[in-house]
Amino acid sequence: MDRARAPRVTPDARRASPLAADTPADRAAALPKVVLHEHLDGALRIETLLALLQERGIEPPARDARALAGWLDANAHAGSLERFLEGFALTVAAMAAPAALARVAREVAEDALAEGAVLAEFRIAPLLFEPYGQSGDAVVEALLEGLAACPALPSGLILCAMRHLPPTETVRAAQLALRFAGRPVRPGGPAVVGFDLAGAELGHPCSEHAQALALVRRAGLPMTLHAGEADAAERVLEAARHGARRVGHGVRLADALADPARRHLVDEVRARGLHLEVCPTSNVHTGAAASIAAHPITALWRAGVSLSVHTDNPLFSRTSSSAEAGALMRETPLTEADLLAMTRQAAAASFLGTSVRERALRRIDAASADLQATVTTLAPSTSNRTTTAR
Repeated sequence: MDRARAPRVTPDARRASPLAADTPADRAAALPKVVLHEHLDGALRIETLLALLQERGIEPPARDARALAGWLDANAHAGSLERFLEGFALTVAAMAAPAALARVAREVAEDALAEGAVLAEFRIAPLLFEPYGQSGDAVVEALLEGLAACPALPSGLILCAMRHLPPTETVRAAQLALRFAGRPVRPGGPAVVGFDLAGAELGHPCSEHAQALALVRRAGLPMTLHAGEADAAERVLEAARHGARRVGHGVRLADALADPARRHLVDEVRARGLHLEVCPTSNVHTGAAASIAAHPITALWRAGVSLSVHTDNPLFSRTSSSAEAGALMRETPLTEADLLAMTRQAAAASFLGTSVRERALRRIDAASADLQATVTTLAPSTSNRTTTAR
């Protein structure tokens, strides 16, 4: 899918019931969206990536947008998180200038808004740009300027540390996040709203970075930590015990559903109200799930786990929020009603301010009411497809 050419859904179309559309793709496009897990350096428009590489004099691995998309697609389908992450070396090099950073942030926010996002949190690891002569502070300022250039979308920035680097680097990333926490570059504009550990998970547990996580936790900055994607279900609870309110991916938690000796892990996740940011297509590409149809999201949802659906790195996975929702409706028992309920949980779990969350919840609830009204008036054969899978 070419994100730069994704059809824009009009506000009137979004207000219409999703069931008024003809296909799962149409119905998915009409749903309101909440973005909690999307990496800015994995979400560039393909044309923008090419243009920025040319501006910086960097030879791309392919000469045109179609060929470059093919190169990225081959990496994505390698079935390895490490191979999947190779694409970041290219995008970080392309983005390593203030104007480029601001452009990418603005365009990614505009794309999310065009897909019907009612709020969004985007993430990135600013210290990755230091080898290119960009300070962490300059990177954050440029990204916040870019997000502020799309004022119609309430948004915030999550700063990541790379977990394979030494703990001292994670402390530096945490200190950077705390310097910008709640401090917009424009009055009323976006600010840093959270902290994350990203990168290769296996062999690098959260506990390696306990000092930085304690620093963030004591300061009261919310955390969402990658866990339970390339490592075991136990890592999800480890992240929570280090202060995470949300967990990126967390899909290996499903392994505990069928194991009586580990079922308590699921119970604790529910008891803590921990929210999972699930990225189905990305999970398939990194080998965390065999396919969309076999993805554990349905089992986790039916088990009462709070979760929502996200894109992770839409440039690499050639996906979008609407494409994720459409794929789930086509290939799993999940329905519009389920996806709306997940989106509501995402809005409630957002690190943005109370007023922003409440406005988003009202819009999601309005879409749910429209859906329910349509189900009530349609024939039973049509309404069957909207019955919750939970």
